[in-house]
Amino acid sequence: MTPFEKLLNFSTAHRLTAHIIFWTFIFIMFFSKNTSSEPEELRVDILYTLYYEVFSMLSAYFLAYRILPRLMAPQKHMWVWIEFVVVSYLISIIARIAMVYGLEPFVRKEPFTQESIVEILTDLPTLFGSYLLHIFSLSMFFVFIKLIKDQYIIQKRSLLLEKQKAETELKILKAQLNPHFLFNTLNNIYSLSIINSPITSKSIAVLSEILDCILYRCGSTYVPISQEITLIDNYIALEKLRYDERLSVIFNHTVENNGEIAPLILLSLVENAFKHGAGEDTGVSPIIEIDLKLIENSFEFIIKNSINQFDNQAESGKIGLNNIIQQLDKIYPDHYTFDIIKTEKDFTAHLKINLQTNN
Repeated sequence: MTPFEKLLNFSTAHRLTAHIIFWTFIFIMFFSKNTSSEPEELRVDILYTLYYEVFSMLSAYFLAYRILPRLMAPQKHMWVWIEFVVVSYLISIIARIAMVYGLEPFVRKEPFTQESIVEILTDLPTLFGSYLLHIFSLSMFFVFIKLIKDQYIIQKRSLLLEKQKAETELKILKAQLNPHFLFNTLNNIYSLSIINSPITSKSIAVLSEILDCILYRCGSTYVPISQEITLIDNYIALEKLRYDERLSVIFNHTVENNGEIAPLILLSLVENAFKHGAGEDTGVSPIIEIDLKLIENSFEFIIKNSINQFDNQAESGKIGLNNIIQQLDKIYPDHYTFDIIKTEKDFTAHLKINLQTNN
């Protein structure tokens, strides 16, 4: 937390104390300009400083809490400006009366003449030039600080709302991903159970490990890459139970340091490759090659699967791939590349991410 944020939190939690400190600081700042050591002159300076500060406080709170909030609201401002002019005029009159009949008798030596109330009310140049400008110029410092504080709070609140919105959208995308994966896997196990395959129970055990990871370890924005590697290994083991030796899966991974990555994105790519590369029994030996690398903060994931002639991956795989791209856009905006290359024989997905953006 920055010093500005600490100061902001203090002023929000202790508003009265913060205001007292502010106006005490203003008094000291203006009074410190006095260099006189004479008691009588010090007394006069103290009275004048207090006088201007009291009326500056009055105008400051009037501007900050009455006029500015209404000027920023989407409404007609004619009556707001009328109120500003009238109240400013009244503050100037009260300040002039307080000066003539309250302060001057204490600081001026007799004999001296005093203006009448009528003269004070009609002397607009003096009210505007000597009082209104002087008083409001000091109060504008308070208004300026309040504007900065309010703008910072609004910006922080807006960023928080955007973050919450992004997290909600990300959860929705994950919710779309998980049922898709589970639906396909349960169908596979169901097919094994129909033929009373002895590998059915093993398939359920492996699926249980995968579900444990998805339900309880993938709730955060980032997870260790080692966890994703284990998840992929389990998924590959689950899929291999469905096929004989015709299925060839090569999974190479080189990780210099155990960084963190958004969960389930890699699993979705692997699931997509199995679905379209080995999902149809065409008599052709399907091949899936996976290469995962993490060198410093540069993460690279390449997955290639052979294509069978009965599957149109470019069309049926759009939902899953679009889901992945939406997640990447929200988590790694402008810090990733995702390329898809399709030939007559194979389909390749190439993902690169700068993981330094996680910090």
